[in-house]
Amino acid sequence: MPSPPAPAFAAGSSSASTIAADTETGSHELTISGYSGTKGLGVGKFIRSSVFSIGGHSWCIRYYPDGEDKERADWISVYLEREDDASDDVKVRFRFSLLDQVGEAVPLYTFTSDVRTFTSENIWGYEDFIKREDLESSSHLKGDSFRISCHVTVVNFNVAERNTLLSPVPPSMDLHLDLGELLKSKIGADVKFKVGKKTFKAHRSVLASRSSVFKAELFGFMKEIKKATQIQIKDIEARVFWAIMLHFIYTDSLPEIDEDDRSVMAQHLLVAADRYSLHRLKQISEDVLCKFIDINTAATTLALAEQHGCRRLKEGCLNFLKYPGNMKAVIATDGFGHLTSSCPSLLHELLAKLSP
Repeated sequence: MPSPPAPAFAAGSSSASTIAADTETGSHELTISGYSGTKGLGVGKFIRSSVFSIGGHSWCIRYYPDGEDKERADWISVYLEREDDASDDVKVRFRFSLLDQVGEAVPLYTFTSDVRTFTSENIWGYEDFIKREDLESSSHLKGDSFRISCHVTVVNFNVAERNTLLSPVPPSMDLHLDLGELLKSKIGADVKFKVGKKTFKAHRSVLASRSSVFKAELFGFMKEIKKATQIQIKDIEARVFWAIMLHFIYTDSLPEIDEDDRSVMAQHLLVAADRYSLHRLKQISEDVLCKFIDINTAATTLALAEQHGCRRLKEGCLNFLKYPGNMKAVIATDGFGHLTSSCPSLLHELLAKLSP
């Protein structure tokens, strides 16, 4: 009777493989010179940029001066197109930005995609990149010319197989989960915070490791706080302090926030983050607020940005106020009264920005 076939690998060894996601990044700057001459090309009609190479593939930008379709006839649309004829699919993340006069990306007109799959036939981009009237009334169109930047990251997957003795795979990083459980269990908690009618227990060492302000208060020169078992927190809502302490200081993340409450919550979080020197949380809050700038919020948001040193948020508000009609509408809001009383020095800067 013949013996059974030998196993593919000897006893004591096994197979393993590695999937490596290698990325290659590049950018292409497209200048639209003689912009007024490109208008009237027709809805759905486009002009291609020159071809550029990133990640071993060829690309170009499609510029639609009259919009990609009839519903976007008042908009400028931009798309990224793959130019080579290779049959393989390509995973790509890209970002389109309108550039200001010094070559910096304008936050209100910067759009970053999720990872997209490009074949030799499909295109991806933004049909509502910027309204023509908004571009024409902005300082970003100068001498009938403006610039767009396209930042492209190509992801290539490489698979390598090897025969080896397998070592145990380390578990995923779960420090934030452990710290969250520590706070939830209150084991070893050595400080209490009284915020309104609510009380929160926490750990001095964790707070001090994440915030220089807490470090100074809990271990520094403020002796009355160092010895206190309960600390009164004023001028911060309980839910805001809870979000900072429970979901950010301990887990480096924020809790789920209702869409209708995101703008207001982001304002509170920005103020609290600045107070406790939580720089990453401050930047997250600033990014959220940039997306909510409108007639009703521009003045109060501008005052907030000025008071807490938020450069990008301030620039976003000033750019919004440059558009025809926006400034007049904002002046009629209650927020403008708050702006003039709380930050009178901003009015001179605002007038300088809006002057021809």
